[in-house]
Amino acid sequence: MFSHRFTRAALLAALMAGATQSAPAAVLQVGNGAEPGTLDPQKTNGVWETRITRALFERLVTYAADGSLVPGLAESWTISDDGTTYTFQLRQAEWSDGTPITADDAVFALRRLLKPAIASHNAKLYYPIKNARAINTGQAEPSELGVSAPDDHTLVIQLDEPTAYFLQALAMSEAAPLPRHLVEQAGDEWTHPGTMVSSGAFILREWRPQARIDLERNPHFYDADTVSLDGVTFYPIDDIGSALNRFRAGDLDISYSGVPASRFDWVKDNLGESLRVGPLVAEYFYMFNLRDGQPLADERVREALSLAVRREVITDRILGMGQRASYWYVPRATEGGTHGSLALAEQPMEQRLARAKRLMREAGYGPDNPLRVTLRYNTLEDHKKIAVAVAAMWKPLGVEVELINAEAAVHYATVNEGNFEIARYGMVATINDPYDFLNAYAEGGSAQRSTGYRNEDYDALVERSTRELDTERRAELMTRAEQMLLDDHALLPLYDYVSAHLVAPEVKGWQTTAIDVHPLRYIQLED
Repeated sequence: MFSHRFTRAALLAALMAGATQSAPAAVLQVGNGAEPGTLDPQKTNGVWETRITRALFERLVTYAADGSLVPGLAESWTISDDGTTYTFQLRQAEWSDGTPITADDAVFALRRLLKPAIASHNAKLYYPIKNARAINTGQAEPSELGVSAPDDHTLVIQLDEPTAYFLQALAMSEAAPLPRHLVEQAGDEWTHPGTMVSSGAFILREWRPQARIDLERNPHFYDADTVSLDGVTFYPIDDIGSALNRFRAGDLDISYSGVPASRFDWVKDNLGESLRVGPLVAEYFYMFNLRDGQPLADERVREALSLAVRREVITDRILGMGQRASYWYVPRATEGGTHGSLALAEQPMEQRLARAKRLMREAGYGPDNPLRVTLRYNTLEDHKKIAVAVAAMWKPLGVEVELINAEAAVHYATVNEGNFEIARYGMVATINDPYDFLNAYAEGGSAQRSTGYRNEDYDALVERSTRELDTERRAELMTRAEQMLLDDHALLPLYDYVSAHLVAPEVKGWQTTAIDVHPLRYIQLED
């Protein structure tokens, strides 16, 4: 097996043997996990998409290499004493076509983000902005949003209420200023290669669907002199085994596809210097379709299915990479102090199974009258193993499971449409705050729309938590909300993720972070 170091050295030797006098380009090769559905930053909903859009579009507030918040297009900002007025001073910067980036581009982007037609996955994160909710629900015009540009380099955002996580929301690529001059002219084609203009460290050069996406360094980026990479190529690789093989062959410098559980020990022994494992603000769970007429609309069935799952078998025997068996919804690595938990966490398995069988009988199901359900998951070896194991755990309850797998984009589109009974879901935080998870099940949230969950008391608690700036009182509100969701058995939590990536030794400047953000502008490739 060739090492990355040998492969890169051989490549450089071959290049240097040619007639060119210039140094070879430093192009990072990234296994990105899936094919993006879009590169419009306001329409993405997967981490494999936002890895790319973060490189293309700089935000007002951005991330340092260690995951902390630092100034981006805004070189400074102030917050009013009551926490409701944010004033940003934008730095002198240009779009990749040389057009100045102005505060009006930021106003345009935030207004567009809240338009119902955009259907932004995380629109609710921006509801604290004055009139945002009304705009997103079609009850007000985008021009009424509480954002203004007194001059080209000053942006003012007016909130209805103080919001603890607001700066983190502005660090997401969907909140990045957009090139108004291009979007209004090119329409939906503004994201195409050769048309798109960018504000980030890189620009889009080529997109070959299901093959590769090529970025190159943006010479107009405000801090271009500090960017080491000449380009980045993203490969959509769903299959973990294939990604591992390509990494071993030296075709990839970074693999975000993960590590097959069956090969984890081998990878640790043989690629230990490349294996990066760390805590992650992300949750692996099964969604239930709770709408009337669905088999999972019966809470007794949902509780029974949760009772019968041996989570530690999944984390310790099937995966074995340090994942934590979860009896909660908000991952324990999340900042904010939320600590809800399923009651079954303290019950012995024998007691849990007895109650599960009794609940199923009460609901009218059992071995003689089995419950037949479909379980959907996106194509990945470990997802299949977990689904097969969970189906076996449910079998003693008289549950027959049909497994349905699909490529990631198709799977998530199906889930978003509510066209499922049980579906595998992985929620990776976009902000390191419990609200990112809890909000998904509140009225209008992405999980609420997919599952049909309704609980007005829950919605009220989540909304109150956004206004509360006292950390202890806020943690109490969010814990109560999480507990309510768990007591309703609205979902079936399985485990807290860890990040498990492969990063070649030649890659410098890449750091493990709980929110799994790794800005490409800080990465270097050693020859």
